[in-house]
Amino acid sequence: MEYSIQEMSKLAGVTTRALRWYDKIGLLKPSRTAESGYRYYGPAEVDRLQDILYYRALGVELARIRESLDDPSFDRLSALRSHLSTLMEERARIEKLIGSVKETILSLERNDVMMDEQKFQAFKRRAVEENEKRYGAEIRQTYGDQEMDQANASVMGLTQEQYRQWESLGQEIRSKLRQAVEMGDAPSGEKGEELAALHRRWLTISGNQYDVDRHKGLAELYVADERFTAYYDRETDGCAQFLRDAILHWAGKL
Repeated sequence: MEYSIQEMSKLAGVTTRALRWYDKIGLLKPSRTAESGYRYYGPAEVDRLQDILYYRALGVELARIRESLDDPSFDRLSALRSHLSTLMEERARIEKLIGSVKETILSLERNDVMMDEQKFQAFKRRAVEENEKRYGAEIRQTYGDQEMDQANASVMGLTQEQYRQWESLGQEIRSKLRQAVEMGDAPSGEKGEELAALHRRWLTISGNQYDVDRHKGLAELYVADERFTAYYDRETDGCAQFLRDAILHWAGKL
């Protein structure tokens, strides 16, 4: 079956403007273009658009989607299985949050006193799951399962106040890191010392024992693993490198 651009737009729930843009950047070409200039799409294009929308729902950039779909080794069945796994994980996370919200609503409706720790349990669990998904494999490979399990347990064991401090410290580190890089400060200077100290506090906020070698090893991952780098460099390039250099210079001297 063949679809005009208007029909394709209605079928997939995307705008004709988006389809024209996909054509322009080489992401989704129509099967043919009539002499009148109208675009038409066939079964292969329908499947490709479905794949594009799956990737977009997961937050993948258009350029990366095109690279993946155009890769000769691209396996659609494997990609769909991966999408399904990711979506099921997201569904499980959302269901936990829904459960937490429901408990809060019921507590308010009954005028019950809900334990503070119970309120924050879903948010702590989400932080653990996101860290495990992003960095778990590398940390487990480098330091072993026990190290990662202890780190997860430390987060889950945070009190309400500790959790707030943990979140606040993380934001403060990212903010001061951007400022240091943009101002051209040196990792071995005052700002570098301050950031290394803040990062140490962030790592040990649950009361776990500080280890210089572990601190340095984690810092190395910030530049060795592109996901760590992307996290710290998402607003200003060079932040991951600065933090790593500051920790390597100041760890053990604080």
